[in-house]
Amino acid sequence: MKAKSIKGKSTEEIKAALLESMADASLPDGQRFTPTLAIVFLSISQDRNAISDLMDEEGIALFGVTSNGEFIDEETEKGSIVILLLDINRDWFRIYFEEYRERNYREAARNIALKAKEKFSSPAFLIAGSHLETDAEALLFGFEDVAGKDVNVFGGMAGDDYTFSHQYVFTNGIESLQGLVCLALDEDKIMIHGIATCGWKAVGTQKTVTKSIGNHVYTVDDIPVLDITTKYGGLENVHPGNEGLLLEIAANFPLQLQREKGDPVMRPGLVIDWNDRSFYCSGSVPQGSKVRFSLPPDFDVMDKVIKGVEDLKATKMPDADALVVFSCAGRILSLGPLMTSEIEGIKNVWNVPMAGMFSNAELARATGGNLEMHNLTTCCVALKEK
Repeated sequence: MKAKSIKGKSTEEIKAALLESMADASLPDGQRFTPTLAIVFLSISQDRNAISDLMDEEGIALFGVTSNGEFIDEETEKGSIVILLLDINRDWFRIYFEEYRERNYREAARNIALKAKEKFSSPAFLIAGSHLETDAEALLFGFEDVAGKDVNVFGGMAGDDYTFSHQYVFTNGIESLQGLVCLALDEDKIMIHGIATCGWKAVGTQKTVTKSIGNHVYTVDDIPVLDITTKYGGLENVHPGNEGLLLEIAANFPLQLQREKGDPVMRPGLVIDWNDRSFYCSGSVPQGSKVRFSLPPDFDVMDKVIKGVEDLKATKMPDADALVVFSCAGRILSLGPLMTSEIEGIKNVWNVPMAGMFSNAELARATGGNLEMHNLTTCCVALKEK
């Protein structure tokens, strides 16, 4: 598999970079680079339709997601477009697209998985979904229903430059505010491995979720979840007019859902229902489950992520052709410019073309855990042609 990554601040810059990459005859075998697939992360301020048209003109299949920031190296961008271009045999992958406007998340994912199983005996999936109220774990369950518990699924939830308004997923000629874009890969031809690593530390005693439905959390220890978060986080100006409140809660005071197996998973509130002061999280929080609050991160969370990626290389993926990274938007809000050190550390593990985005949620298997939705986590996915 041949890969290149490009970036730009406009469609015109991307077109120039794309044509330059395809004109480059410096590949080891002397052949020109002819991408068949583009993994695109871009700002909602960019023209998605123009990028789609550009890929159509060149006959390139498109996996597209709006983001909260983008990168192809250690330099993070805002308001930009980044693309990982891949030259893969067209018979080894498919792009699928489904909407879930009736909140039929599991069914939408199951429909895609069934189509992929008809094409490939052992499919793996790179996915992205849109809309803040989406129960991302229900999407994962849909893939497991068809492909089994050991299926490889990685991905993230779309962003919108931190406006918490409209997020999109898109492919050639189609986009959706409430949809799922999926890259299905033939694992008999393409090796894919990934890891989700967080590093946030828990604080305080365990508490019980006393009322929840799916990803809608109403009360913890019989107290409205917004109120108990306000108390333990020492939050001020907790009212609908505080536009920065959601960012503060998501980045610094998420719930940690405790697990019997594997590391805890993060569940920050992404949407507040002011009528009852409840949260919508991007993944399920079962009623009766145990949670703890989190401390704002220290610098060692970056070291843990890089160590996790190094372990992935040592144990499962000694070589890679390309790298895709979904890093939580909350990480850059909390770590700021220091995020460049984490991204550089990840890049240096394989030193291959990479594209990444700051997402609203991350979808992967944590160390020792099940396939789950994560927050405040970095999901690193490595690809290699067999």
